[in-house]
Amino acid sequence: TCLEVRGLIRNDEDGGEEGIVSSSLPPCGFSSPLGRTSSGPGRGGRGLLAGLGDTEAQQTTLQPLVGRVFVHTLDQETFPSLSEHVDVPPTVPITYHAHLQGHPDLPRWLRYTQRSPHHPGFLYGTPTPEDRGRQVIEVIAYNRDSFDTTWQRLVLLIGDPEGPLLPYQAEFLVRSHDVEEVLPSTPASRFLTALGGLWESGELQLLNVTSALDRGGRVPLPIEGRKEGVYIKVGSASPFSTCLKMVASPDSHARCAQGQPPLLSCYDTLAPHFRVDWCNVSLVDKSVPEPADDVPTPGDGILEHDPFFCPPTEATARDFLTDALVTLLVPLLVALLLTLLLAYIMCCRREGRLKRDLATSDIQMVHHCTIRGNTEELRQMASSREVPRPLSTLPMFNVRTGERLPPRVDSAQVPLILDQH
Repeated sequence: TCLEVRGLIRNDEDGGEEGIVSSSLPPCGFSSPLGRTSSGPGRGGRGLLAGLGDTEAQQTTLQPLVGRVFVHTLDQETFPSLSEHVDVPPTVPITYHAHLQGHPDLPRWLRYTQRSPHHPGFLYGTPTPEDRGRQVIEVIAYNRDSFDTTWQRLVLLIGDPEGPLLPYQAEFLVRSHDVEEVLPSTPASRFLTALGGLWESGELQLLNVTSALDRGGRVPLPIEGRKEGVYIKVGSASPFSTCLKMVASPDSHARCAQGQPPLLSCYDTLAPHFRVDWCNVSLVDKSVPEPADDVPTPGDGILEHDPFFCPPTEATARDFLTDALVTLLVPLLVALLLTLLLAYIMCCRREGRLKRDLATSDIQMVHHCTIRGNTEELRQMASSREVPRPLSTLPMFNVRTGERLPPRVDSAQVPLILDQH
């Protein structure tokens, strides 16, 4: 059978918020991705987080709000060890894997990040109106030293926020922080307090937190002081201050395009703790509803009567024989004429050898015949080789081997240049 334990917990970090926690033991045991299967207690205190994979899965109920940022920290306090097991030292590397129940990944509005196994993990995001309802997130914790595992269910009951709407929204790019440094409640509260000096009236609420890498930013060089950057969206029911309007004015954008700092008429209360890129500040005013787009009304598919368009009711018969003959015969006739003209030029306009000889002077003809006759005579003499070669042209010895030629050798059969073997 499946054992189930329910109780009431208090989250002191979130300001004393209470929630219902229920824990249950899987009936067939829990098989970790590392190949270890556990179906009941009895592993004792072996290793860190020992036996947590054998205990019941904890179930925590959380209530994210539509349009508000949701942050849940995954650390050793989130996965407490049982009293009979050894406590986990804070230096143990632990990694987490979260996914939507029945799916391999998280919902589209929820993200997970963890800087390293020695740092806590965070589930954060802002649900949309389409995400209302109940969602179950399963989180598995891995001990990287002992390879023990434990898991937990997070039941998210997404509902609508209470209180006034926040039509005035501003987004800031903070280049001095990473997303993991802003997600805890203390840095976020410090940012809202510092922003209150620029946005005096109204209560500010955090709407969304996004890493600059998810918005197309580049990974910084591994140099001390270089951060990835984080986009922070803040909303309020009060209008924007004059200082923020001046920062987002066209004049400020023109100065930023020229590489100059934007116009800032008030003191930067965010510095030095938060280095804000004032050229990447965007203001959104949703107090004025946007005009709805005209939705076209589907008709019956029949055009109305138009006095300027009178389509013919009957089509007259046409004979395409003439068009076909013109299309085929005219190109054939042109090709035939070109063929006859080329044949006349190539065959009927040749001068002939006799005409060329008569047009050539006698001296030039004699000179040509003499050269040709001498060439033929030299070729015949070279082919016979009956006359012995001069001694000056005979080699004395082999240049490569140094071997002398034997006497009484037919020198006429010895080539001038011996083959080099």
